[in-house]
Amino acid sequence: MSDTPFGFGLPPEEPENGDEGKKKDPIEGGQSAGGPGNPLGFGPGAGGDNPFAAMFGSMNPNDLGAAFQQLGQMLSYEGGPVNWDMAKQIARQTVSQGAPDGSKDASVGPSERTAVDEALRLADLWLDGVTSMPSGSVSTVAWSRAEWVEASLPAWQQLVDPVAERVGLAMGDVLPEEMQAMAGPLIGMMRSMGGAMFGQQIGQAVGVLAGEVVGSTDIGLPLGPAGKAALLPLNVEKFGKDLSVPQDEVRLYLALREAAHQRLFAHVPWLRSHLFGAVEAYARGIKVDTSKLEDVVGQFDPSQPEQLQDALQQGMFQPEDTPEQKASLARLETALALVEGWVDAVVHEAAKSRLTSSDALRETMRRRRASGGPAEQTFATLIGLQLRPRRLRDASRLWASLTDARGLEGRDALWSHPDMLPTAHDLDDPDGFVHHEQADFSELDKMLGEAAKGSGKPKAPETDADADDQGEGKGKGDEDGKGGPGQ
Repeated sequence: MSDTPFGFGLPPEEPENGDEGKKKDPIEGGQSAGGPGNPLGFGPGAGGDNPFAAMFGSMNPNDLGAAFQQLGQMLSYEGGPVNWDMAKQIARQTVSQGAPDGSKDASVGPSERTAVDEALRLADLWLDGVTSMPSGSVSTVAWSRAEWVEASLPAWQQLVDPVAERVGLAMGDVLPEEMQAMAGPLIGMMRSMGGAMFGQQIGQAVGVLAGEVVGSTDIGLPLGPAGKAALLPLNVEKFGKDLSVPQDEVRLYLALREAAHQRLFAHVPWLRSHLFGAVEAYARGIKVDTSKLEDVVGQFDPSQPEQLQDALQQGMFQPEDTPEQKASLARLETALALVEGWVDAVVHEAAKSRLTSSDALRETMRRRRASGGPAEQTFATLIGLQLRPRRLRDASRLWASLTDARGLEGRDALWSHPDMLPTAHDLDDPDGFVHHEQADFSELDKMLGEAAKGSGKPKAPETDADADDQGEGKGKGDEDGKGGPGQ
């Protein structure tokens, strides 16, 4: 999973002026809930990879009551399949502790906001010449990492809840039906613990991802509010740190990608539901390893609730090997590739003559998207799903070929309906898709033209006499403006 430990204490203070001073929680006992030597805040030596071990071992008596209070809050949770309050708390705590590279979050200053606003507005102007879709940005914003967490959690909830719901149901199904009534309190406890486990895992993943993302659409899904183009100045600087590229160029290139995503999601109204629906369809086919879950339930000890976390970390679920599940996964992977490929092709066209380092920036972003970061790997381990466009390069070549063959209007028209988009098979042969579709459209135009002229009706076999009669009729029709006999 991740090397960064999870935490259940109250979040420590935000960085100085971080998140504009919002939502700073008090620290009990005058100590930080998570410092470098004590990331969980549960007494000397607490921490490690197991937060529950930290609760019950190596703690002083003063912390024991607080630890049991935390556990009680977890067991009393009665919300949905994921404890999102806990997820938010852990995500914000992870952000406040800093990224692995040592960078700390901070509020965005006026000069940074101005630079982001200007870059996004200029990017929109450049995109006007390379796509038929108008601007999709109603406003621009520069976010701190903590602000990105706040803005993206609703989208994460929509992504994760279907999977977590499957696991929650499985927790109640592992016991025989005749025992479920008697084991009601235990099942409720298991589900509450499951919600907490998901909450801590997702919170950790989102918190780490906040130290990596540069905008609201980094993973190919719209994670922020609709119509709000966003960049994270701190992470933009981090992205370009070792590239030997002027910071202004880095910012403009990333602004182009953010603005292009915004256009696509704003003017393809079915796209968001198509992508999130593919995730939900995938989740319906996830199979829980009930034997492992049965072992956990059968041996569950309230004093060792870390057993549930271990089960999650080892991966309790895998996709069912069915045609439906394979189709759901292929649908999602293809859709992500088409989104990222379109953005890649459009941004390259807009930047190649304006940014001297556009090729280097393009290759850096492609490799970044192909490999995924530690947070994306955590998410993949948790629900078995990798939100990465595996066919990015193939999709980009296809969109570029479509631009050459049909122009901007013809290329972008394919987004008018999901059935018009290329399939996974088409990504194997982009040129074949382009030429095949061109032939079909021209044949359709020909058929429509013939139908309009009335020449598409089948004809009966004709004799020589019939031919003579038709010849006379044709002449008469020419003279009086009629189309011949029978018309």
